[in-house]
Amino acid sequence: MEYHNPVLLNETVEGLNIKPDGVYVDVTFGGGGHSQEILKRLGPNGKLIAFDQDKDALENAIDDERFLLINQNFRLLKKFLRFHGYKTVDGILGDFGVSSHQFDVAERGFSTRFEADLDMRMNRDSNFSAYTVVNKYEEAQLRNVLSNYGELRSAAGMARIIVEARESGKIKTSEQLKKVLRRFLPPHKENKILAQIYQAIRIEVNQELEALKEFLLQTNEVLEPGGRISLISYHSLEDRLVKRYIRSGMFEGEPEKDVFGRVEVPFKAIGKFIIPSEEEIKLNNRARSAKLRIAEKL
Repeated sequence: MEYHNPVLLNETVEGLNIKPDGVYVDVTFGGGGHSQEILKRLGPNGKLIAFDQDKDALENAIDDERFLLINQNFRLLKKFLRFHGYKTVDGILGDFGVSSHQFDVAERGFSTRFEADLDMRMNRDSNFSAYTVVNKYEEAQLRNVLSNYGELRSAAGMARIIVEARESGKIKTSEQLKKVLRRFLPPHKENKILAQIYQAIRIEVNQELEALKEFLLQTNEVLEPGGRISLISYHSLEDRLVKRYIRSGMFEGEPEKDVFGRVEVPFKAIGKFIIPSEEEIKLNNRARSAKLRIAEKL
């Protein structure tokens, strides 16, 4: 499988502050780039457990007795760690969003560059796809998806046009969807708006924000005190959740103060967020929107 260079490789792995005999988790295995770097820093008694719900990633499994690859969504982190005998771990790495491989395989339907069936499933065993969202959702549901996940100003108009177009026949491919939405795609902004539309539908299909929230809440339960999370986000919706959770252990509101005015939070941020260098972005365009946050369990 052709997978591109892992984003912020050294910064992300160094952020884990790896102990040679520790137990670490890479919840977004993909091409295995981050995992390979973690294994280089582990001693013979160290352990790395990786998660990936995409069966394509299984072809990249690393032949190393210290390595275990679990073909599941990272929202099931705690359940499958315990199934394999691990109650706690020393560090967790996550590189969220869509892998370069998924973008580059036309039939997966993730990229605006190709004509493909409306799919966008990260887990191909799922029966719920982009086709379902576009053809089965009611107008109000479509509007909410496009507005909340794509942050599209024209979400209401787009939803209405999609519903009207469906009356003449199903919208089955990316090109058909693009044709339906043509009036909302001025030439100078077409690629940007299409990317927002695709992002919105993809997030809905894969329940990405719900999965991220469930995962983040579990990190506090499975990490040893002093253990770290090292997490890369690619858009503001993801990064906002990561940032808020690190700051307060919550996604909305503020934590309660005790009688002394103090608050108990699960993590402390390690430094400020990190973005890729111009050099890395030139070598790997996927890195351009990446933002890395590192935190330590208190």
